[in-house]
Amino acid sequence: MSGESEASTGTKIEPGRRYGFFTDTTLCIGCKACEVACKEWNLLPSDRASLSGMSYDNSRGLSATRWRHVAFVEKLDESGELPTAMPPFQSHWLMMSDVCKHCSNAPCLEACPTGAIFRTEFDTVVVQQDICNGCGYCVPACPFGVVDVDTDDGKAHKCTLCYDRLKGGFEPACSKACPTESIRFGELDELQRRATARVGELHAAGVADAYLYGTPGSPGATGGLERLNAFFLLTAEPEVYNLPCSPDRPANRVVPSLASGLAAVAALAAAAAALLGMRR
Repeated sequence: MSGESEASTGTKIEPGRRYGFFTDTTLCIGCKACEVACKEWNLLPSDRASLSGMSYDNSRGLSATRWRHVAFVEKLDESGELPTAMPPFQSHWLMMSDVCKHCSNAPCLEACPTGAIFRTEFDTVVVQQDICNGCGYCVPACPFGVVDVDTDDGKAHKCTLCYDRLKGGFEPACSKACPTESIRFGELDELQRRATARVGELHAAGVADAYLYGTPGSPGATGGLERLNAFFLLTAEPEVYNLPCSPDRPANRVVPSLASGLAAVAALAAAAAALLGMRR
């Protein structure tokens, strides 16, 4: 590799800018090159392959040792049978390479009591293994089920968006390995412009169901998340891809509950004071 601070995509990688992924699921062919590249670069252990009998997917989901996962979703009609005719550019299989979303307001970061999870100079979210104490608070905090604690080392693990490669000026291993450019890496504003244009192209081609998930104002960017630094182009409901339509942050649930509790305590105190005054 050369010392130039520029990714193969032409994106100049500089600290202080916001970077992420745009994944176009209509271009994914399910080759799993991204999964392999991720494991090879990050020295993640191999997984025991096992077919489920229901899908060609042999990796099944994200985990502490699998930071990229290509989902195979078989598309059926309302009767549960394979449709005889499909719209243009859609097949009987929906495929999507899933990854950590590096949320703009990351719930895992908010839940971490040790400061092990931090936001980098590239606006990505990373777990520092030397600080993580394995408490696991980040696991239920993530609305996407991304973070996982490894049973071997007791630490929380997830995608780092190849933080070490970004610091060297190189794009993440998964997007570099993707043969169809289904996974695009770059600055978020530019990625969103490309994604919006791609949705327009698909609509013009007759794929009316195409939409963005995780961009401001779209499904996935709710519950205080604002936007996902890894967002997707989908052609079916988010739940079909095992994504929540309206992900929520624990802080949104805890703060109102706390406020309600304090209000109840204040009401009880006022009632007690009034009763005491009456007795006097």
